[in-house]
Amino acid sequence: MDGRERILQAISHREPDRVPVDLGATPSSGISAIAYNRLKRHLRLEGGRTRVYDVVQQLAEPEETLLRRFRVDVVDLGRTFNRKDAEWYGTTLHDGSAAEYPAWFRPEPLPDGSWIARGAAGVEIARQPASGAFYDQTLFPWIDGYPDGFRGLDEAMGQVLWSALVHSPWDHASEPGFWRRLRQEALDLRASTDRAILVVCGCNLFEWGTFLRRLDNFLVDVYTDPDAVEGLLDALLERHLRTLALVCEAVGDIADVLRFGDDLGMDSGPFLSPAHYRRLFKPRHRQLCEYVHRHSAMKTFLHSCGSIHELIPDLIEAGFDVLNPMQTQCRNMEPERLKREFGRDVAFWGGGSDTRNVLNRGTPQQVKDDARRRLEILAPGGGYVFNPIHNILPDVPPENVAALFEAVEEFG
Repeated sequence: MDGRERILQAISHREPDRVPVDLGATPSSGISAIAYNRLKRHLRLEGGRTRVYDVVQQLAEPEETLLRRFRVDVVDLGRTFNRKDAEWYGTTLHDGSAAEYPAWFRPEPLPDGSWIARGAAGVEIARQPASGAFYDQTLFPWIDGYPDGFRGLDEAMGQVLWSALVHSPWDHASEPGFWRRLRQEALDLRASTDRAILVVCGCNLFEWGTFLRRLDNFLVDVYTDPDAVEGLLDALLERHLRTLALVCEAVGDIADVLRFGDDLGMDSGPFLSPAHYRRLFKPRHRQLCEYVHRHSAMKTFLHSCGSIHELIPDLIEAGFDVLNPMQTQCRNMEPERLKREFGRDVAFWGGGSDTRNVLNRGTPQQVKDDARRRLEILAPGGGYVFNPIHNILPDVPPENVAALFEAVEEFG
């Protein structure tokens, strides 16, 4: 069984020949550039380059040598872009190790050791604290309120770091011939790998409200001004459906999985009640999923952090085939419970290691024990793809990363 077959069989709730593995196919299942450099040194992997493809989260694009070593079964379509040396330049990470940034990303250092990133208008839009691991959003275009008729939505979205500093392939989306190129790159990738291909598409709804208005304001809006929220969501949905039409036409018959994003939970539960989710977001999530299923062969994947147990029945009804990252440290998100209650109806992607307490603080043996326990719960019967709960951050010892993937290989 090759990687593509393994991923698709697992998503279809059939147990493959071994547990399928992801590392770096999404910006929520990757590895920070600092952790990546340390891991390469630990494994004595010489040469190659540490390329920071997601500059907001400072994530490295895993190289083929590491993908083979950890038996990774899925890759991001975006890795087919920015392959020329001229599209990168050298930089030094805060631990002193070397990496490369995309040529278009030019952050500015400040005297206190922090860095700022500016948007097209020259205004600061994001900041990385000294010794920080990622950039924080500092500009919220509609923090003071919604403009009449949501005028200037595209321009406002373009000022948000997740759009202005977007990872590949979307950093090329404004270029002439982008969609033809995307299709050709997908065809070439399909011909050169037997791994599944994932395309990251975003199409966030709840999160775009928080990016534009700031989280506190948007949560108040949900409860006090739902009509304005619905107006914004309709404008976003129209925009997202146009994007999905182009994506499905370009790669819907080539890529295997399309990833949506919308962080709906915090540690203690969802950000909003199930009733508000059903009124405001579920119908629109359903339209997004239905479009992909009608116009492509791709499976739909939702990334949502936090405790979303109360929303999972609605997410399944909305049409998501896969949920990620299974943040099992949160309330009601125990792996046993999720597998028992929902394992027949939706596939889980992640949850393979506690990134908050074990992967970063435990011994290699504790990491292995934790991973094996989770695999014993989640792998039987299919419906599961392995990776840690979220990205591997700089505080994770490299020997623990190696132990994590050794545990998966030993499990089979």
